[in-house]
Amino acid sequence: MTSQLRTVLIIGATGSIGRHVVAQALGKGLEVRALTRNPAKATRQLPAGVRIFFGDVTRPETLHEAVQGVDALVFTHGSDGMGKTGAREVDYGAVKNTLSVLAHPVRIALMTAIGVTERLGSYNQRTEAHDWKRRAERLVRASWLPYTIVRPGWFDYNDRSTLRMCFLQGDTRHSGTPADGVISRRQIAQVLLASLENESAINKTFELVAEQGAAQTDLTPLFSALVADGKTKNDGVFDCENMPIAQEPQYVVDDLTSVTHWVATAG
Repeated sequence: MTSQLRTVLIIGATGSIGRHVVAQALGKGLEVRALTRNPAKATRQLPAGVRIFFGDVTRPETLHEAVQGVDALVFTHGSDGMGKTGAREVDYGAVKNTLSVLAHPVRIALMTAIGVTERLGSYNQRTEAHDWKRRAERLVRASWLPYTIVRPGWFDYNDRSTLRMCFLQGDTRHSGTPADGVISRRQIAQVLLASLENESAINKTFELVAEQGAAQTDLTPLFSALVADGKTKNDGVFDCENMPIAQEPQYVVDDLTSVTHWVATAG
């Protein structure tokens, strides 16, 4: 475990997961920052004690102040309903643009989604959201910053007896329905925050679902049982290799090269 976490910036703080992260981070006594395009809305929705920063994740020049001096970033943003352009500019752009303005190393917790490596289903064909979330994951891995990538199942489809958290790897559940796995929003927030303070979570990617049983209080055994991502593969350690870098858009390849430089400059 590490005790260095003091200040955390939550990107997507007013969303359904972000609000839980905010509340739990405040409960831990952390200094909590929220990035938002609408400070008035954030002030209404978020509890007292949160420092609210204006920023548009599609405009990196608006992000400098919010990231200054933070120890960790938690990404819970999403482009739901915004189509292919939103997936590129928000799901991917938020991560790219935030990493590009860092002036010092930070710990990262990134939330994407279970099924993120499934490319041929109707949802991804319509929105490309899986592909852009996966590219965002790749940027985080290529940054060489300490990170944890959490791919939750379907939010709050579990009942009160389904609270035992299970960490999976390989992203093999691709039905696109709650049959792939369910998890509460509160537990997603719990795992994201816990990963920032647990050395056993560093550089690991996993799917998060709940099974029948009571919730665990100590997540270290779950983090410790995971296999860390490899340095020679820019996907989750057991992910299928169905999105070759050689077939990616050139600017995406350039971003992967550039992110290492951005972070090296910050460090």
